[in-house]
Amino acid sequence: MSPEQPYDALLVLSFGGPEGPEEVVPFLENVTRGRGIPRERLKVVGEHYFHFDGISPLNRLNKEIIANVEGELRRRGLDLPIYFGNRNWHPFGEDTAEQMAADGVRNALVLSTSAWGGYSGCRQYDEDIQRIRQRLEERGLPAITLTKLRQFYDHPKFVAAMAEALKEAHAKFTPEDAARTIFTAHSVPLSANEAAGGPEDAGLYERQVAEASRLVAQAAGIEDYDLVWQSRSGSPAIPWLEPDVVDHTCQLHEERGVNSIVVCPIGFISDHMEVVWDLDTELRQAVDERGMRMERTRTAGPTELFTSMVVDLVEELTCGRAPEGLGSVTVNGCTVNGEPCHPGCCQPAKRPISRTA
Repeated sequence: MSPEQPYDALLVLSFGGPEGPEEVVPFLENVTRGRGIPRERLKVVGEHYFHFDGISPLNRLNKEIIANVEGELRRRGLDLPIYFGNRNWHPFGEDTAEQMAADGVRNALVLSTSAWGGYSGCRQYDEDIQRIRQRLEERGLPAITLTKLRQFYDHPKFVAAMAEALKEAHAKFTPEDAARTIFTAHSVPLSANEAAGGPEDAGLYERQVAEASRLVAQAAGIEDYDLVWQSRSGSPAIPWLEPDVVDHTCQLHEERGVNSIVVCPIGFISDHMEVVWDLDTELRQAVDERGMRMERTRTAGPTELFTSMVVDLVEELTCGRAPEGLGSVTVNGCTVNGEPCHPGCCQPAKRPISRTA
């Protein structure tokens, strides 16, 4: 490690998710804290979790990523213990930070489980970091400097992992099937998308997703594709990024006679709830009802390429490794102690219930 920046740990910081039916409503209360949503309403919102016995796969998938990264760090000779913390459920980031402080950690890197800019994809993790540091101060514990790794939507290894997945899915069709490629990512309110990147770089989230889709399609040899959105929630009166993945798929079938699709969840690094419910359940049902064929690509998180990419990002700060990127859209997100990338960057919009877990 560089003597100027003796990082002594890596914190993987994520959204969190319930791991049993009794945890669903308390988890959603944390997600929606401060908005006064009744418990009965949260029980309705939690139907997706109850469908899977109240278990979000997110914690398990993050632990898989952590195990893979621990192995890659050892292979590269980097002594960097990994800790795991969440925003909304156990293990909470604040509790994890207390353990880190007790273990003597004073200067840690942070991997947030998002490739993107925007409030929920980037800035909210900075707020998590600020809250973690506040907890340590309130408890009279030693401060920990927390440096967040940058956004990685266009990292060559992320692009390669998704391109491999896309080619694998297309290989299950014949040329005569003319399978249509559809990239999908989490929708956000238009106001939130406009605020992403701040006044100087407005619409950063949407532009990053579009650029990542272009890069992956190009690497996979796909010339024509669609970019759509999913998982919107809240009042229908609030405009969000469109079109919706289910609506778009139905329209492709009804208006253009498309019978085969390959869906690539470019916006998600793991097969968590918004992949297994919105795509593998709701979209699958719509496809089956119309007699269509669908292949959903795997996500990047469990792959060797993704694991190697994470350690590359670590080495940018520990060993002076040159940053790699294929895109033409801004990459930000490398922040210290939760400070914004620049004034006005990624301010929060009025937020509906999210179930990103």
